[in-house]
Amino acid sequence: MEKATLQLETLSCPSCMQKIEAAVKSVNGVDKDSIKVLFNSSKVKTNFDAGVTSIDAIQQAIEEVGYPVLKTRVKAG
Repeated sequence: MEKATLQLETLSCPSCMQKIEAAVKSVNGVDKDSIKVLFNSSKVKTNFDAGVTSIDAIQQAIEEVGYPVLKTRVKAG
């Protein structure tokens, strides 16, 4: 498993967190139990299977629901 951290633009409402979490959960290969949307720091942390999906797919899912991703970081798990 790879560990991903995505830095988003500042989140303005708690309901944003639910939309982002749902978007990340919809990506095949993401460990759904590992998803954390951090409101105060505007970050998303999750683990994913690099053999099934990529950081780009996760980033795209978040951007499709209207939240620009500023920066991504991936560490081998």
